[in-house]
Amino acid sequence: QVQLVESGGGLVQAGGSLRLSCAASGRSFSRSVMSWFRQAPGKEREFVAAISWSSGVTNYADNVKGRFTISRDNAKNTVYLQMNSLKPEDTAVYYCKVRIGVMDYWGQGTQVTVSS
Repeated sequence: QVQLVESGGGLVQAGGSLRLSCAASGRSFSRSVMSWFRQAPGKEREFVAAISWSSGVTNYADNVKGRFTISRDNAKNTVYLQMNSLKPEDTAVYYCKVRIGVMDYWGQGTQVTVSS
């Protein structure tokens, strides 16, 4: 059974940094794309970043490009989201997701709060 566990969220001041982790287990993810999404109160869940597990090719939403970096550690089956220059509008619950075939698997989310 696929399991994704996020960690690393917290409270940080504007301009600060956080690194989120998503530990994946339950099967091989070598052909998968791992993604980070976020959802702020009263808003729809939105795409943040994605990485191909095999090639390492990445993709970012325009509003985080240049500030966030997604990476993976194949040996640890873990995907990271390094978030720098955080802004209050980055406040949200952050989720990691993996698509396997036609199925999407989500983690439970980790709260990120950026104070002004």
